[in-house]
Amino acid sequence: MITLDSIRKRFGALDVLQDVSLAVRPGAVTALVGPNGSGKTTLIKIILGLTRADAGALHVDGARADAAGAYRRAIGYMPQAAHFPTNLRVGDVLELVTQLRPGEAIDDDLARAFNMDGIRTKLVGTLSGGTRQKVNAVVAFMFKPSLLILDEPTAGLDPLAAAVLKEKIRAVRTEGRAVLITSHILAELETLADDVAFLCDGTLRFSGPVAALLDRTKSRSLEEAVAALLRTERVPQRATPDAVTTSRVAPLLAPQPQGGR
Repeated sequence: MITLDSIRKRFGALDVLQDVSLAVRPGAVTALVGPNGSGKTTLIKIILGLTRADAGALHVDGARADAAGAYRRAIGYMPQAAHFPTNLRVGDVLELVTQLRPGEAIDDDLARAFNMDGIRTKLVGTLSGGTRQKVNAVVAFMFKPSLLILDEPTAGLDPLAAAVLKEKIRAVRTEGRAVLITSHILAELETLADDVAFLCDGTLRFSGPVAALLDRTKSRSLEEAVAALLRTERVPQRATPDAVTTSRVAPLLAPQPQGGR
């Protein structure tokens, strides 16, 4: 279980995250959604230890995460675009990753489902974007992590491969593992997510079950709910570390009490 308590992050004069408190619970898929530039990427980087919060605390299984970062061994991360050395063959990449953590149990379900054996001799630089994404997924799930962070995991995948990956996500949820997932395909998230966390302008405006958000906004789908919230109030463009536009939503999205998470 991952919990973030009153996380703050500032870049220069810009407050990127403001008192964000969030729990990613085991046995559930949590969808992290929000406009571009809302702080999602920064929040993920803080969990991964790639950047440090200015204030607040990160806890993993009840223990505060320290700077040494040993807790990261329990995390499987699938970035939106993987950057493997293009001069290596697929088999070399998988073997290298395996050698980094010798003796640990390997989950090769996705490797078999995606027929990694059939492309092991191919250079990474010759792969299509979708095939690279398959390798990306295989690496993320390889060491049976208790927490999976998936950033746009089906981007570039064909429908069959996307279905295989989504079924794997459901499977690890039933095993009691925690999943944090981001995607701009809200209809896809709705089929996977148990909980939803909505970030806007660096503030967590809603955290709780998907069903609670649908009820709160009187919407029939997650896509409708998020669209309704974003239409509530718009603000002028501002510069962000991601160099994109953000929006602000009304007080309707005040963070939920801890009991609602």
